[in-house]
Amino acid sequence: MKDMNRPYSVRLYDPQGEGDAQGSRVREQAQRRFAQVLEDHLGDAELVLPVHAAYLRIAQAYGDPPNLEALTDAEREIAQQWLLAESAALEAVFGPLRGMSESFYEIRPTGS
Repeated sequence: MKDMNRPYSVRLYDPQGEGDAQGSRVREQAQRRFAQVLEDHLGDAELVLPVHAAYLRIAQAYGDPPNLEALTDAEREIAQQWLLAESAALEAVFGPLRGMSESFYEIRPTGS
């Protein structure tokens, strides 16, 4: 999903390749919904990329998901913010059974 009003784009993937047509209306709606839920939970579209990048650095250092007890207070706050936003976005798009699927997403700066 490329939305010129957002500083990032979201792409949802299905590992079985089912419905992987990027231009499909259903996929585009789901990607917009995913992005909107992230923004609602994080507070603004401008926060999605930096919070996601910070979470990825934390996950690289401590594992994914990280052991929250091992993190500094600042790291814990970022990790909790991202994990809550991500969980809400995944549930909004894939529903409460999202754990049954191996679907995943990618977030990139707009224009990449």
